[in-house]
Amino acid sequence: MNPITHRWPLALGLSFSLLVGCSDGSDGVPAPPEPPPPVEPDYLPIAQPGVADPPDEGDLFLLSTTFDLAEVGYQQREYFLSGTATAFGNLNELSSDGAWEAEPAGTADYRTRVVVYRPSDAADFSGTVLVEWLNVTAGFDTGPSYGSGHVEMLRQGHVWVGVSAQRVGIEGSGTPVAPLNLKAVNPARYGTLEHPGDSFSYDMFSQAAQALREPAEVDLLDGLDVQQMIALGESQSAGRLMTYINAIHPLYNTFDGYMVHSRGDGSSPLSQEPEAEIPTPESVRVREDLNVPVFNFQTETDVLLLGAINDRQPDSDNFRLWEVAGTAHGDYYSFIIGREDTGADPRFLLVEEANGIPGFLNCARPVNAGPMAWVFGAALRALDTWVRDGTPPPTEELLRVDDSNSAFVKDERGNVLGGVRTPWVDAPVAVLSGEGQEGDRLCFLFGTTVLFDAAQMAALYVDQAGYEAAVTESLDRALEGGFLLPEDAERIRAVAPLQWQSQVPGD
Repeated sequence: MNPITHRWPLALGLSFSLLVGCSDGSDGVPAPPEPPPPVEPDYLPIAQPGVADPPDEGDLFLLSTTFDLAEVGYQQREYFLSGTATAFGNLNELSSDGAWEAEPAGTADYRTRVVVYRPSDAADFSGTVLVEWLNVTAGFDTGPSYGSGHVEMLRQGHVWVGVSAQRVGIEGSGTPVAPLNLKAVNPARYGTLEHPGDSFSYDMFSQAAQALREPAEVDLLDGLDVQQMIALGESQSAGRLMTYINAIHPLYNTFDGYMVHSRGDGSSPLSQEPEAEIPTPESVRVREDLNVPVFNFQTETDVLLLGAINDRQPDSDNFRLWEVAGTAHGDYYSFIIGREDTGADPRFLLVEEANGIPGFLNCARPVNAGPMAWVFGAALRALDTWVRDGTPPPTEELLRVDDSNSAFVKDERGNVLGGVRTPWVDAPVAVLSGEGQEGDRLCFLFGTTVLFDAAQMAALYVDQAGYEAAVTESLDRALEGGFLLPEDAERIRAVAPLQWQSQVPGD
């Protein structure tokens, strides 16, 4: 892991300095011995999976962006990966500090799939591959981090890879939001997939990374030169990624960095039925001796409702935590309108009221329409830079909570104080909350939006010019802090008059 260094005792160092200062170079004083070179960690090899094309039966299935990737210079392809995966056991107690020791245990055969989005022109490739652990909370595969961050990923020229690492994505669950697991959607295409259980998911994820970084006969990236590879996981997948970071990464040194996106408290089991059950603690932090950067991106929902306040840890050389005011675990952009966004139209940034995802999710109140996607884009770029050249992301205060750590501290309008600040909360047009609501079973993750009426807008800003000035002032602060990106700032400025006109018609 980290290089081993030796510090000479202070007295010896001072004595040597004095001797050198008095010496004419001929008094025969011996130089101190050279310290030994850093010890290179002895990582385990990652098994090389077999790679094949899926059967020519229909199209690949993944609920993702709805625009044609060719419009933005990208193409997609699906591969089947197969091989023998390993489960893991623990060698020490799995404590909250994440300093876990694991070892390979049983093995089982598997066949899964990965989806690759890559620039059509190799010259547009950034060198970064983002590997997302597909989320299966709904009973089928989704890529929430891609949904939130796709504009930044695509304009930078990154490769995005979605890995079906868990059994539910292939076989389904007993209570899905919709029967969209792979074998149900297209049994002719996906019927040969085989998942031995989630105890083997960690190694399946590692083998997908191996196929990307060191291809064998079939190159999933068709010759692209991979410079760095970053793992992503959101929500339930963030819990899997936390266990991966603490237990599996030290064995294999798989990735160059990690984005833990919207985690709750604790982390996923190291092993589970039908294998031996190895639970992890209720509170889990990122281990302090990790050799690569970890970025933890959190919404309001994650901090209190999902209990991650119990897992907060200080920023460090290899850890950064952003908690973003006015955001929810799931939101209007990432799950409703953003799937059509190619990065040009400012109307995708409008704060609007909508009660869920048509055909999938009906909530009692309008869901959160806050800034999560735009701050997440800045976080992605900050992590990419951190991995690439060592420049760490900026730090920011955490969301403010009361002394009992059970409620947020809010301003006079009802928005949370502290955390990463943006015009959505510092030049607000609504109360934006991540604190949950009623409705279908996942609605509690989607927060709420309560738009201000025309009188409230006039009381805050007087007129459209006053509102636009407030947006500009807050935007400039966020840009200077590194919490929003210049490319998105153009659209934030452009949407401001549209926002005012939508709430104060005829002004």
